Amino acid sequence: MRDLLKNLLILLIFITGAANAQGRFQSFLEHVVSLTSNDARVAAVDSFMVYAQGEGIPFIDNDTANYLYRGNVSTVHLAGDMNGWSATGDKFSRLIGTNLFFLRKEYEMNARLDYKIVINGGNWILDPLNPNTCSGGYGPNSELAMPEYVQPDEINYKQGIDYGSMESFVFDGTTLNRNYNVNVYLPNSYLSSGMDYPTVYFQDGGDYVNLAYVKNILDNLIYENKINPVIAVFVTPTNRNDEYAGDNRFLYAETFATELVPEIDSIYRTIKSPASRLVMGDSFGGNISAIISWEYPEIFANCGLHSGAFWPNNYEIYNTIISNDKKDIKYYSVWGTYEGLFTNMRSFRQQLISKGYEFGWNEYPEGHSWGLWRATTDEILEYFFPYSPTSVEGETVVPNTFAIKQNYPNPFNPATVISYSLPEAGSVDISVYSILGEKVFTAVNAYKDAGNHSVSVNMGDYNSGVYIYRATFNNEVQMKKMILIK
Repeated sequence: MRDLLKNLLILLIFITGAANAQGRFQSFLEHVVSLTSNDARVAAVDSFMVYAQGEGIPFIDNDTANYLYRGNVSTVHLAGDMNGWSATGDKFSRLIGTNLFFLRKEYEMNARLDYKIVINGGNWILDPLNPNTCSGGYGPNSELAMPEYVQPDEINYKQGIDYGSMESFVFDGTTLNRNYNVNVYLPNSYLSSGMDYPTVYFQDGGDYVNLAYVKNILDNLIYENKINPVIAVFVTPTNRNDEYAGDNRFLYAETFATELVPEIDSIYRTIKSPASRLVMGDSFGGNISAIISWEYPEIFANCGLHSGAFWPNNYEIYNTIISNDKKDIKYYSVWGTYEGLFTNMRSFRQQLISKGYEFGWNEYPEGHSWGLWRATTDEILEYFFPYSPTSVEGETVVPNTFAIKQNYPNPFNPATVISYSLPEAGSVDISVYSILGEKVFTAVNAYKDAGNHSVSVNMGDYNSGVYIYRATFNNEVQMKKMILIK
């Protein structure tokens, strides 16, 4: 142990001295190559791995992620969002005289990607050196999160808030003669308020519940006054590909709009207007959500798209929407730049905006995964159902917690609005930072009364890019990303 600590100290002194000119890992590689014996190289690797695992693996130097694998194997490859899940695309190199394999790749500083390691050409495994995973439709994957990625807090279960409840039933659809498992979320206020509520319909409902943690998201957003309370309906398909993109896509849309919605409206206190209904889904679930809202705009005036996969049937719904007259539908779409469909989604956005559609959107350096979708469900919900205070006997209801909302519009050019809620009077500071952490300007620095507030931010003099706005109230800090596009 004394020898290991000594080697580690020597190595750290070397790395620290050289890292200013080049990355720490590159300095380590050059140090190992310069050694004259394999025993010394193995000792250096032993020491470095202690250091690297303390820092986190993949070992990150600025914008470079260094993937590491140690073992007596023939080949090591990386497969993941970054290379289309190719088992042969990114091969690790072996460090001379050791059993350490490494691969270096550059990413955006706020990138988040799923991956696995492929051993000896066919054995797909989680990265044994990385404890961080993200659940997906085919099980967990290892997760790379670059330094400026902000993990979604709203997906977490939180103690001491008002929780909604879940009910379930089997819906018997007559058009396709198929049964569907349906889960329904009711907000905490449902039983006591007597109010009618907007409704959100989720495709791939079981996945949104189990992989995107939408119940936690709804509980947190409602409690923090980020959205108005909603009823959420989670529908699990019977034959996903057939119903979302295959031969029965239009019959499924008919079932959904003309059978399921009336059933929900007959059981629960819903606001029975298209503007108060949202249909949303991921991938093929986005494809069928677009079909449903297009075919039945008198039922659904809101459509949420998580990486909408529009390619089935020769881009049928994409071409239908962009080629026909505008309908009264509002869209919000999120996609990743490590997905093959991102250029199509950019084109869809531009085509619809040019037609006069209200189209909110965001893109992130991520892949086609539940990691992206779970972290952006709040954006879609906040866009369609932003919190608005109600009145009781003429008095505005005071928020019960400090909350800062996603700015709107986002992306924006050149102005956007940041809204926030204060449970009590106090000092508020809202400042905007560059992606490198440098303060750009202060938007709010004042004593404010309890209640809901907003501030307009004009960034016409600043360059396009990703910025962070940071709000501080009574020593509590909240942050969100904003995107300026010129």
